[in-house]
This record gives sequence, structure tokens and C-alpha cells, in this order.
Amino acid sequence: METIRVLIADDHTLFRDGLRALLASIPDIEIVGEAASGKEVLRLARELQPDVILMDIQMPDINGIEATRQILRTSPHVGIIVLTMFQDDDSVFAVMRAGARGYVLKGADQAVLLRAVRAVANGESLFSPEIAARLMQFFANLQPASRPELFPELTEREREILSLIADGQTNAEIAEKLVISMKTVRNYVSNIFSKLQVADRAQAAIRAREAGLGSMQSSSRPDDNR
Repeated sequence: METIRVLIADDHTLFRDGLRALLASIPDIEIVGEAASGKEVLRLARELQPDVILMDIQMPDINGIEATRQILRTSPHVGIIVLTMFQDDDSVFAVMRAGARGYVLKGADQAVLLRAVRAVANGESLFSPEIAARLMQFFANLQPASRPELFPELTEREREILSLIADGQTNAEIAEKLVISMKTVRNYVSNIFSKLQVADRAQAAIRAREAGLGSMQSSSRPDDNR
């Protein structure tokens, strides 16, 4: 059984004592050091190169998020689990951006903490159930990025006609489909050519198809004088 070397970083003595008592009773875990401040955890992490660091967020000198960032900059192999009372979105995402691989609340069951230590030591990530639920809710509520409007210089009707041109339809077919006159279609087509700065239907169709308009990929019909 390979031993997991753990460094505890928390400025509360009683909490460190409790963690030490818990972890010392686990055969495959060895506590290699304890830190009560951000500067101290930076020094010990550099000297001891632990497998896992249990890191509090609020500590003197340097907070746990910045300490995590600095440690991983020079020792990316160290697995850091943030062990804190904070479960707000700002804290959670700040910790993730800093590179921590685990986020466990201080009130979590001992089994959750031990599972996190072993998972992170194996290169995995683990978040306590409350944090995992918050992450799932956050991403579920994200709105998909809106697709950029194609050819914003065109009106909605002009885009519709451009799509039909891309499908190879003639002015007569467009007029029949949209129930408008041939003269109206010719006016729309002329405006489209002007706005897109193209010379003919073939160029307009190519521009439209490259942008994803139209359902046909075959060659366009013969030019019908707009």
C-alpha cells in the first residue's frame, strides 16, 4: 500500500488537531507537516513536496487561493484540496481557476474527505456533494451563446431570398414561393448584390453557402437577369 503524504494548512489550531487525529488513524496516509499561514504553507510545500495539501482559504499573510496558485506554478504535481466553510460561486470558481483539484466543505463527512484525499493523490478531482450540485446548477443555467446573425446588413426578407438564391432558385421560382411580384424580387436581388458587393447570382450564392445558408450544394441555375 503506497502512503499518501499530506500537508495540512489551516490557521485554526483546533481544526488542525482534529484533522491530524482523523488522518493519523488511516494506514495509507502520512501527515508530513502543518502550516498556520500562507507563507508557511508555501515554504513547507517547497521543502516537503507532499502528495496532497489540505488548504484553507482564509489564512494570514497569503490566502489559500493565492497560495494554491503559487504552489502549482512550481510544483504542478502536488494535489491541492481546498477545505473551507465557503461555498459561494466566487470562491468555488476562484479555487478552480487557481488549479485546486478538490473542494470539500469543513462540515462534510469524514468519508468524503478521505475519498477526496485518495482521489486527488491519484490525479483525479473530487468535490463535495454540495459543491458538485452548485457546479451542475451553474452550468445548467448557462445560456448558450447566441449565434451571430448572418449578413446583418441584409433585411430578414433579403436573407430569405439570398438563401433561395443559394438553393439555385430563379427569380420566377422565388416570386412564386414568396407570393410576390417578379419586379419586387428583382429589386430585392439588386439590393442584395449591392449590399454584399457581388457582381452576380453565382457570387451571391457562393457567399451564402460559405455562411451556411441554403440547403443545396449543387451548381446554381443560369443567371435570369436578376
